Amino acid sequence: MDLALLRTFITVHRAGSFTRAAQLLGLSQPAVTGQIRSLERQVGRPLFLRLPRGVAPTSVGDELAHKVAPHLDALLEIAENDLADESGSRTLHLIGPPSFTALRALPALAALAAEGLSLRVALSRADEDGLAGLAAGHHDLCIGTLRSRDRLLAATPLWDEEQVLIASPGWQERTGGPQAVRAGGPDVLRNVPVISFDEELPLLSHYWLAVFDTRSTHVPAIVVPDLRAVLLAVIAGAGMAVLPRYMCCDALSSGAAVALIDPPVPPLRTYFLSVRAGTLALPHIARAHDRLLRAASAW
Repeated sequence: MDLALLRTFITVHRAGSFTRAAQLLGLSQPAVTGQIRSLERQVGRPLFLRLPRGVAPTSVGDELAHKVAPHLDALLEIAENDLADESGSRTLHLIGPPSFTALRALPALAALAAEGLSLRVALSRADEDGLAGLAAGHHDLCIGTLRSRDRLLAATPLWDEEQVLIASPGWQERTGGPQAVRAGGPDVLRNVPVISFDEELPLLSHYWLAVFDTRSTHVPAIVVPDLRAVLLAVIAGAGMAVLPRYMCCDALSSGAAVALIDPPVPPLRTYFLSVRAGTLALPHIARAHDRLLRAASAW
């Protein structure tokens, strides 16, 4: 069988769509359709069922993909390793949330730049946008809190981020401290202004449900689209906010900010590291993927 046909077949199998496969391969949709039809004639059986939106593999298609994909990925890895030796560098396209990417992901990948890897980083607070760009081939790795169900994408848990409800010491005095909050519940915090990076208060809403088992009725007093700016506003005494512990640990240690309550089980937010299926055969993506997972174990 023609390896080009098999490569197109595996791409369609992973993408679930002739259109998406064509985008990833840099081909026209009619060319992809023609190659699949040619392969189906060689096999003598249909490989995909045409659906109103996309395609689904037949049992024969699934069997062929299971047999062929590991070998194609291995050939790609060999070819890319040889090419990397000749060119000396590759470019990695990463997308992730602004603060986490800046404070966690980039420091972990910095050493790879010294080894010849170029980085191009996009920042996005919308997980859906990052995953859509990954599926379309615009990015190589995507960090986010959403695990995609798209069969084209593979997600690995990266890190569990602990959430902390913080304010300035002055607000702690007004609310009576953690014991008063534990005893009185969320009503004690009803009149404390809220600072958030988003009008919908996603972090505060999740915290209220996890810790107080109720929905927050707060309206944000300050909205600024950067968690570092949120922290500075908290330290300045503007109100309370829910932030990742790694971001506010220095402020907590110095006393510039305090935790309004210390729940027995703090809320967590899981980050996932997502790639397109098969792309870990590319050495520069595999190196970055492995470096992030190893770095996360020490965060």
